[in-house]
Amino acid sequence: MKAAFPLALALAAVFGAAGTVQAAETVEHLTVPAPGGASIDVLAQGAGPLVVLLPSRGRAAEDFNPIAGPIAAAGYRVLRPEPRGVGGSTGPTAGLNLHDLGGDVEAVIEAAHDGPAVVVGHAFGNFVARTVASDRPDLVRGVVIAAAAGRHYPDALAAAVTASSDTSRPDAERLPDLQRTFFAPGHDPAVWLGGWYPAVDAYQRAATLRTKQSDWWAAGRAPLLEIQAAEDPFKTPDQRGELRAEFGDRVAVALIPDAGHALVPEQPRAVAAAIVGWLETVKE
Repeated sequence: MKAAFPLALALAAVFGAAGTVQAAETVEHLTVPAPGGASIDVLAQGAGPLVVLLPSRGRAAEDFNPIAGPIAAAGYRVLRPEPRGVGGSTGPTAGLNLHDLGGDVEAVIEAAHDGPAVVVGHAFGNFVARTVASDRPDLVRGVVIAAAAGRHYPDALAAAVTASSDTSRPDAERLPDLQRTFFAPGHDPAVWLGGWYPAVDAYQRAATLRTKQSDWWAAGRAPLLEIQAAEDPFKTPDQRGELRAEFGDRVAVALIPDAGHALVPEQPRAVAAAIVGWLETVKE
């Protein structure tokens, strides 16, 4: 495996030599109609080529707050569609599959009238990102796969995500689950005690189970950046070469040290730098 680019150079480009985050663009709220009577609330900022950010299972667009501004400041139009059931996003949630959830993202890209887009999916979000690339390759010029699980992982880990997101449980019980499942040693899992939407978690998990992995695994023929977290239990060291072995030079890899499955709250500077550095390689 090789890194996608020199990380130190990308950090300097995004955050400046003194390490100060460039000023974030003003965030707008847009409403986009989607198939099946859905209405998608989109956080939008910046100007330039489209970058769409999709959050982890049962979580919201706010998870990308630490990186959306720096990506926008680097010269991109950053769109963060909220999942149905979060913010102003509404629509049926019964009986959905990943193709349905991908349809919401496709509607957002089409409504921007400035595609194709790079679609960034964190954890569960990468399932949706790869579905969009498979179903509508005309709308996608690249996919960033952030903290993706390996092709196979223990069922206990999926159950741990549900347990972590169960806000009816006492915080003292949830914190160990959050630590083991999402955060590298030395990082405070309390930052993810909030921000969970159990009903969203439930329909997204059901949608995944209703969809064949082969439908989305290849992400069409889009170029791929895989951002791997070095302490991620969903992707063990022996699985890190999985995508490059299967798809060859389509896949660039950036390994982020001192990060677990949560990734973004643990290492936002490195994640933003990885994305921006790779975006330069897939500009049209």
